[in-house]
Amino acid sequence: MSKQLPAVDPAALRSIAKQAYLYTVPLVIMETTRKWRIGAGANVFNHARKLLNHRSRWVTTPNNDTLYSDAWLDLSKGPVTITVPDTGERYISLAFMDMYTNNFVVLGTRTTGNNGGVYTVVGPDQAIPGDAAEVVRAPTTRVWALARILVDGPDDLAAACAVQDGLFVHEGASKDDVEPGDPVLRSADWKEYLKAANRLLRRERPPVTDGLVLQRIAALGIGPDQTFDASVFDQEQAGAIEAGIEDAKAYLVKIQRARGAMIQGWTYPNSGNGNFGQDYLLRAVVAVGGLGALPIEEAIYMRADGDQAEGLFDGNQDYVLHFPAGEMPPLESFWSLSLYEATDDGQFFFADTPLRRYAVGDRSPGLSWNEDGSLDIWIGSRSPGEQRQSNWLPAPQGPFALTFRGYIPKRALLSGSYRLPAVKRA
Repeated sequence: MSKQLPAVDPAALRSIAKQAYLYTVPLVIMETTRKWRIGAGANVFNHARKLLNHRSRWVTTPNNDTLYSDAWLDLSKGPVTITVPDTGERYISLAFMDMYTNNFVVLGTRTTGNNGGVYTVVGPDQAIPGDAAEVVRAPTTRVWALARILVDGPDDLAAACAVQDGLFVHEGASKDDVEPGDPVLRSADWKEYLKAANRLLRRERPPVTDGLVLQRIAALGIGPDQTFDASVFDQEQAGAIEAGIEDAKAYLVKIQRARGAMIQGWTYPNSGNGNFGQDYLLRAVVAVGGLGALPIEEAIYMRADGDQAEGLFDGNQDYVLHFPAGEMPPLESFWSLSLYEATDDGQFFFADTPLRRYAVGDRSPGLSWNEDGSLDIWIGSRSPGEQRQSNWLPAPQGPFALTFRGYIPKRALLSGSYRLPAVKRA
């Protein structure tokens, strides 16, 4: 016999369904990414030995500054131990994200230094092993460990790969965590989507501070103590739920730019970026448009406001980013400006352009400075000319987006006393 849910007005049910989708979509995206990336099993690092390019489409808004190494940790059978290598002067960050996309710990250059160490990662309800020296407590039983290791171009690639080899999960950890079947995508039919979301809410219990939103979405029969059953809804209610989820999908595409304050042509990040607390909307926006984003103390991400719809730029136009002399971004580490083609569902990936140059930054070889010490970066699908070629960031002919990344920002950038100059028509 099917369970009976409280009668809910269809209009209210549509609103609840929208909220449920926004609340759960980071969890569903994380599980999708986990299944796509876990071919070698859980508790083992996968090392990307090459810088990402236009064919790299497993995570939206990738960077071209660092090599990635990632491991999906399964703590359901007990703690795991990870070794982080000594990187000398090389930037490294190892972010641990729970299944709700919060960076609950970031190890590396900014926090623990470049000397490396051995860390024991413990699940939410597990005892700390007696021999553990450095302990990381995880809020969920599955964790995404994502490392970024700086690489200064092709000539530095071999040395950066050697650093990756020093990052590993110790032997003895379980490596069999791959459940059968394909992942359920965020674009799935509402019944399939809510069934998957409910399973994940039961497996990865939400924090107690999410009690109010969980109480509201329980009207759909989903939650950490619920079992979803689509058959309890009549045709009108089912239509309202489906409409609410479609509302949420459309809203996420529309609101991609609304991650923070728009100032002088740039969207400055919300202070909760990368560790979201109860800002469920921001969490959903970042999961769709920039999964794996670091906290702003580690890296500051800013998207330029374009002159086309949805804040995009037109690849058939020419643009320039001009840094006046003495006004380069204040950082402890490095910066880059990356260009992405925009997809219809609000995601961003590197574009296939003739130079295969996906970003320009302070480490770009051959960067040409003006006589007065200022710097121009030329952006567009047409070459700005031979003398400006070294400073050219090529674009596709269609719509594109620009993202600035600054690693370990100084106080002036975090406080707002320094602002990036706007990208303008050339």
